[in-house]
Amino acid sequence: MMQPYASTAEKLARLGLVSISLLVLLFLIVPVLVIIPLSFNSTSFLTYPMDGFSFRWYEELMSSQEWRQAFKNSFIIAPFATLLAMVFGTMASVGLCRGNFRGKGLVMAFLISPMIVPLVIVAVGLYFFFARLQLLNSYIGLILAHAMLGVPFVVITVNATLQGFNINLSRAAASLGAPPLTVFFKVVLPLIAPGVISGGLFAFATSFDEVVVTLFLASPSQRTLPLQMFSGIRENISPNIAAVATIMVILSVLMLLTLEVLRRRNEKLKIQQP
Repeated sequence: MMQPYASTAEKLARLGLVSISLLVLLFLIVPVLVIIPLSFNSTSFLTYPMDGFSFRWYEELMSSQEWRQAFKNSFIIAPFATLLAMVFGTMASVGLCRGNFRGKGLVMAFLISPMIVPLVIVAVGLYFFFARLQLLNSYIGLILAHAMLGVPFVVITVNATLQGFNINLSRAAASLGAPPLTVFFKVVLPLIAPGVISGGLFAFATSFDEVVVTLFLASPSQRTLPLQMFSGIRENISPNIAAVATIMVILSVLMLLTLEVLRRRNEKLKIQQP
């Protein structure tokens, strides 16, 4: 909020900052929003101006066996990969926050390395590793690979939540005779749940959007939605791509809204903690 005693230069600086922020926001969001109207175009061309309004491309998605299979594969792989990432990431975060050992920073760096290492390198490594385990062209291999990519997001969000956790609550529960598992599920987990769910949402988005690793590990019958879109763009740019992109944008907006709700809940929990 602008102070009433601000000088003219300060007001102009603030106006310039707001203007630049709005321009950056438009630069980031306009390319995403442009695709939404094109998904309702009545013709087969992704051009403006639109010739008419139609739901034909959404109807084709529902009637196409390839797209239905891609939706099915994505909604099989992403939820299971997210669940595994949440479990492993939460366990790793709790161990790192409570543990005090040499090489702790190295372990943390190792856990978040899938976020840093180029995906092509990760995909090639997983390809040769899973080939020895005979997990190529299988749902198990894809779920494990996507879970590995999602673990760093869970580790980071849960670790950030645990930084503000009052350890005295766990000690009080333990002093009353609660075993470690009871302390975790009854005391720790409810308080760090916003961080766990936030990390899970990031892991779900990562899995749902993954192309490179899936390209190396999946069989033709296991194409996920992004991989099917990538194949469609290579062969022929169809408004079907715009329809799928619109659906993915809506899912992303819903996840962002959920993250905002969880962030506010986490702030309230921090305030309520003694």
